[in-house]
Amino acid sequence: MNNLHIEPLHDDFGARVLGVDLTAALSVDLIDAIRVAMDDYSLLCFPGQAMTDEAQLALTRGLGEPEPNHVTFGATGQVDYFGTVGNVIDANSKRDNADPHTRYQKGNNLWHSDSSFRLVPSLFSINHAYEVPGAGGATEFISQRTAYTRLPQPRRRHIDTLNVLHDYVFSRSQVAPVDPNHAASLPPIEHRLVRTNSGNGKKNFYVGSHARSIVGLGGIESRELIDDLLEQAARPEHIYAHPWAAGDTVIWDNRCLLHRGAGYDADRYRRRMRQTRVSGLGPTLAE
Repeated sequence: MNNLHIEPLHDDFGARVLGVDLTAALSVDLIDAIRVAMDDYSLLCFPGQAMTDEAQLALTRGLGEPEPNHVTFGATGQVDYFGTVGNVIDANSKRDNADPHTRYQKGNNLWHSDSSFRLVPSLFSINHAYEVPGAGGATEFISQRTAYTRLPQPRRRHIDTLNVLHDYVFSRSQVAPVDPNHAASLPPIEHRLVRTNSGNGKKNFYVGSHARSIVGLGGIESRELIDDLLEQAARPEHIYAHPWAAGDTVIWDNRCLLHRGAGYDADRYRRRMRQTRVSGLGPTLAE
């Protein structure tokens, strides 16, 4: 493992990785080791990183093709690979709880997989924490892979052949208005309900807040199935809540993990993270 020191974070998934500087030159061996560890653990935390945007983009490119930020691209047509998570404006000012941007970001407090509403959804998300609140602000994660293994065999057979529609406007318009240009750029997308990791052959179901309906099922039956699968995955004992510290760089696998923000008081605290994403390898229907 390229001398990586790995400490598991939760029984279901996740590990802390020590002894590596992600801001230094990234060798092929290191990138390969990170990919293998991601297949094994689904989430890796690298604490104490002196990250910069340049180093984060280099890490992103090392792991694959950077994914354009859908908010910037959808609203303006411009390609930008970074998103800023939090309420910081500059060194002296921040957005409070009443700010429309803060309200819009509360959509991140719903269980979701990043970019599951795109034809080619995200492979990995990479978050680096620069400023963290004094209380709250954790990110919670659950594994749809381990949840799939807990399903009875007949349930697995039932869902293995189904497809699901993911719809950004469906999920985010419940929290705040979506820019019309942004909405037009993101029509509903059909995905496999059960995905298979090409590296290790392990399966997981694929739902979350963007999952609108199951193809071929009626509305009530469809919602009951999606909600039940999410409930199975999100039982309290299966949640890993990451307590961010400044300097943490966390990479997670959007194919099999869901995450949500736990919330914080934006009137009292500052929070600033920078996020990049690695694009998936293709449409899920072709997997």
